[in-house]
Amino acid sequence: MSAHGSNAKTISLAIASDHGGFILKRTLSTYLEAKGISISDFGVSEPVRCDYPDYAHKVCQAIQQGHVTAGILVCGTGVGMSMTANKHQGIRAAVVSDVFSARATKQHNNANVLCLGERVVGAGLAQAIVDAWLESEFEGGRHQTRIDKLMSWDLES
Repeated sequence: MSAHGSNAKTISLAIASDHGGFILKRTLSTYLEAKGISISDFGVSEPVRCDYPDYAHKVCQAIQQGHVTAGILVCGTGVGMSMTANKHQGIRAAVVSDVFSARATKQHNNANVLCLGERVVGAGLAQAIVDAWLESEFEGGRHQTRIDKLMSWDLES
C-alpha cells in the first residue's frame, strides 16, 4: 500500500537534522509535505553547529510517546543519528544509502526511524530511499521472531 496514494495509510513523520543534514532535511520535508504526509520538524532551524544526539532524542521521544508513527534523521553520514536513535527503547533505526536497503529495513527489520547522510546521498536518491521505505510493509513471520528477540534486549539507560 502506498504512503501517498489514494489508498494511503495514515502516516505522520518526525524529522530532524544537525547542521550537517540541514539542507537535505529541508528538501525532504518539502518533498513529503507536497505528497500530503504530515511532518513534525524537530530542528535544526538553521545550519549552525550543534550536537546531533539532541535532535535524534527529540524524534525518538515523539515516536515513543505516539505523537508520530515514524521518523527521519539526517546528519552528515546518518551514522551518528542512527547510533543515537538506537539507544532509545523501542526504536529500530537504520542508516540507509540505497533503495534496496530502504525496502529491506522496513520489510525485514520493521525500522521505525530512517537515517540518511547528506554528505553521502543526494536529494534525488534520498527521495527515492524515503519513498521505498514508506511504501514498504513489514513482512512479519520469521522476521517478527527476530524483532521480538532484538527488542527483548532493550535496556533502560
